[in-house]
Amino acid sequence: MTDTRLYLFTDDLRLADNPALTAACQEASALLPVCFAPAAPPLTRWGFTRTHPRRTRFQRQALADLDRALRERGSALRVLPAGNEAEALGDLLRQLGGGTIVAQAAATPEEAQRLQRLRDAGLPLNTHWQATLFSPARLPFSPDALPDQFTPFRQRLEKAAVRPAAPLPPPALPPWPSRLMPDAAPLPWPASAEGDARASFPAHLPTFYGGSAAAAGHLQRWFSDARARHYKATRNGLTGIDFSTKFSPWLAQGALSARQIYAACQRYHDEQGANEGTDWLIVELLWRDYFHILQRKYGVRLWQAGGLRGDEESRGDPAAFTAWCEARTGDPLVDAGMRELRTTGYLSNRMRQIVASALIYDGGGDWRAGAAWFEHHLIDFDPAVNQGNWLYIAGRGTDPRGGRHFNTQKQAEHYDSEGAYRALWRQD
Repeated sequence: MTDTRLYLFTDDLRLADNPALTAACQEASALLPVCFAPAAPPLTRWGFTRTHPRRTRFQRQALADLDRALRERGSALRVLPAGNEAEALGDLLRQLGGGTIVAQAAATPEEAQRLQRLRDAGLPLNTHWQATLFSPARLPFSPDALPDQFTPFRQRLEKAAVRPAAPLPPPALPPWPSRLMPDAAPLPWPASAEGDARASFPAHLPTFYGGSAAAAGHLQRWFSDARARHYKATRNGLTGIDFSTKFSPWLAQGALSARQIYAACQRYHDEQGANEGTDWLIVELLWRDYFHILQRKYGVRLWQAGGLRGDEESRGDPAAFTAWCEARTGDPLVDAGMRELRTTGYLSNRMRQIVASALIYDGGGDWRAGAAWFEHHLIDFDPAVNQGNWLYIAGRGTDPRGGRHFNTQKQAEHYDSEGAYRALWRQD
């Protein structure tokens, strides 16, 4: 068997701290980096597509950036057309005279099924779990024994005093297989989109483009001043670039890893001293780990109407859902949030909780429809995190209080006391 490796990039669009890629490079005498072009998004059961063009553009930027990084190291990215992935990869292996496919392991059922179809087609596939801060081997328990609430999960990690592994440098890349030639021209950069000056994540600006280069620059800038130290106090802000980290879009596409952020927190601790801001950021990285491992534990249960509760399906109020999507609920705070989401593809964590609660409890809507609307719009859509948060608010996930119903008037008084956010998003 040839020691050629075909590396399949999915949601890990980076060279640094990519253990699966590093393993493939160490095993191979030749490496073919490949990915699939973003597919035309299918419709959801609620009649809208699963992916907004904003997120597709952000992903294409990351692919172009990845191709650039590979070419700087003597390689290149082969982009395959969306469609029958098993057939396309099988054809490549035949052209190569054999080899093994290496890829990131999947957390959610849909991603896992995608990889299983490759195995079912008889393709040799090795996967590595690498999307989280902690690998399963570093956890003080089996992933199947994950506690059903976050606090015991966090406490067990703290008691065991486990630490994430250090992030890996970019690997030395083996040459392209001699039987194939890379495309002469690099991937084209997607055309820039018009932006909105109100956007908290201004994806139209070069410093907020998709890809690991922009992610690394943002990571460095964010830890270069007092933002990190004050993060716990500012994280519930509603608008602006600096109130939160804005790492999530790059985390979602894998242009930035959780371990790289953790390492930056530790360097900041060493240089500036321990502080609540970076401590809280690490807690939020643990929440992300928790939702990814929860998907691994429960799979399709987390995508059913009853979630972990398993009760009867609730179809919700279609009219209320439409009004919520169109920012016509009549609640000024909720409608402001829905306008921001629709206009920019981003929403603060606080506003995500508020509008989710409003749909479920005030509008009688189906939580799954709300999760799908977020999937459609969010630049930083992460299926495990999005699903975990909606289940939590709806009381069908891991919230020990059985759901979170927010009083929007009190939320407005506390987080938008002067009405600046509502005024900013009063109209598109």
